This record gives sequence, structure tokens and C-alpha cells, in this order.
Amino acid sequence: MTDLSYIDPRLPLIDLHRHLDGSVRQETVLELADQQGIELPASDLEGLRPHVVVEGKADSLMDFIGRFRFLTAILHDLDACRRVAYENVEDAKREGIDYIELRFSPWFMSETHELDPAGVVDAVADGIKAGERDTGVRAQMIGIMSRTYDTETCHRELDALLAHRDHLVAIDLAGDEVKFPASRFQEHFRRARDAGLEVTVHAGEADGPESVWSAIRELGASRIGHGIHSLRDPALVEYLAKHRIGLEVNITSNIHTGIVDEYVNHPAREIFDKGLLANLNTDDPAISGIDLPHEYEKAARAAGLTAEMTRQSQLNALEMAFLSPDEKSELLKNKLI
Repeated sequence: MTDLSYIDPRLPLIDLHRHLDGSVRQETVLELADQQGIELPASDLEGLRPHVVVEGKADSLMDFIGRFRFLTAILHDLDACRRVAYENVEDAKREGIDYIELRFSPWFMSETHELDPAGVVDAVADGIKAGERDTGVRAQMIGIMSRTYDTETCHRELDALLAHRDHLVAIDLAGDEVKFPASRFQEHFRRARDAGLEVTVHAGEADGPESVWSAIRELGASRIGHGIHSLRDPALVEYLAKHRIGLEVNITSNIHTGIVDEYVNHPAREIFDKGLLANLNTDDPAISGIDLPHEYEKAARAAGLTAEMTRQSQLNALEMAFLSPDEKSELLKNKLI
């Protein structure tokens, strides 16, 4: 039996940084590809796995991101998008997750088969709502702008997201943070904030502390996706702590993308040692071949975290969640019953 001692059953288990389009079941990929005559590099799970799942390390962050193409190849219509979203919530239930924030780029999901990005947002929302209803897992949506396209395409992607603003809780910026700095997207995030959406930004993953500063100062981020290189700047560490800006930490993902060379050298322990507001997440479970319990039971241990630190991760996740105080109290109360 798996040892779950690094997960406190009296606290909600929460994943705040999971890419919906990086969480597609391989079985679903094969089934939908077969139905639609979509060519894949293999026609069975054993053959497909090496093309999707990283074993050890990807060649680079962009190589890691490139594996998404096999997961999005089967999004041939809006029903496929709806199904993938629904299965994401089912999988969260299987992992014992009580609350999850699922993020996705509608432009990225629509690109292969030229779907309507706004239609993708609506289909994903429909699938998540059905998943919530059938599983009891609380789930919310974060819309991603994929900076790796260009600023104009991101405006169009934001248009699609804001067309269904009521389905969203926040806006994110993902992709190549080195070549496409946050400063180029200030107007996009002004629009998102004006629409009443929260802001979380991928920063301090492939780039350094200045990327995190820019996400906070120029885009208005209240949470940072990854942010592990923040530790290089003591002033930034002090600012994050003082202003309770959360770091969405993804240990295994950082190993697989080569951002960190091995678990023992991951800065997660130092992040918790310094008392920063941070939690553990999965990022792209289908590509990393993991689930959230893995990050608590195995990755956290390998990175030197203690059981008290992982318990703090659960508490921090509840604080960081884009939920109202009443909703947070309800989540906690449900675990104590």
C-alpha cells in the first residue's frame, strides 16, 4: 500500500498549476485518433508512451512543450475538447484532489484543427462543469495566453477567453518566457484585470528573478507559476514573503524540463525553509507521467522536504486558491466532517 504520510487527510488536497491540455489520457489520444483517422507515431500505449512521456529529462523546455502536439492532435472538434476537460476532473477525483484549477490555451487547443477558440473555451467549461457535477470535485478554469505566438495573436486569444469571462477565474501567460518577456503583454493584462480576473504568470522558471519582478510589477500577478529562480534575489524573496505572492511549485516538471538537474538540488526545500507562500503541483501530468500524490509522496521526499513542509503546502494551497473566503472555509469544513 502506498504511504500517504506526506499528505494530511485533514486538509484539502489542491492542485493550482495543472495544464488541462497537458493532462490528456493516452487511452483517449489513441481512441480519438483511431476514430478520426489521425496519424500518430504509434497505435498502442507502449508505442505512444515514449513520444508523450518524458523519461529522465527532455532536451529542453521547448522540447517538453513540443510533446503537447500529440495530446492536442486529437482535438478535432469541440466534443473532443469537452471530453478531455471532463476526464481531467475525473482524474482529479481519482487522485484524491478536492479542488483543482485547470489552465489551458484555447488558441493552442484550437490550432491543429482550426477550431473556434471561443468555442473551445465554452466546450472546456461545459466539460468541467459536468465533471464537477458527477465527481464532487471543485474545479475552476484559468485561461492561458501563449506568449510564444505573438502579441497580436494573444490579443485574439484573450478576446476568445473574455467572450466567456464568467467561466474563468484568472488569466495566465505561458510559453517561452526568455524570448517573449512579460513587458510585451502589459495591455493584455490590463484588459484581463479590468474584466475582474485574477492574474498568475509563468515566470522564474527558465528565466531569472527579473522575470518575476516584471510579472508582478507590469502584469499585476498575485501568483507566480514556478518562480523557483526568485531565490537568486534576496529583495524579491522579501517582497514575495511580505506581499504573500504565491509560488506554484512543480518539482518533477522542473526536473523533466532540465530547469533543475536532479531532485536533491531542487530549491523547493529552501522555498519552504524561507517561509514563502508556496504549494506543490503537477504542471503536465500526462507528459511527466505523474499525479499529485506522486509530488507529495515521492518528489517532495526526493527534494528533501519534510512532512511538515508538505502539510504547509496544503495549507498554502488553500490560501493561494482563487476562491472566496467562504468557499475556502467550506473546503476545509468538508475535510473535518
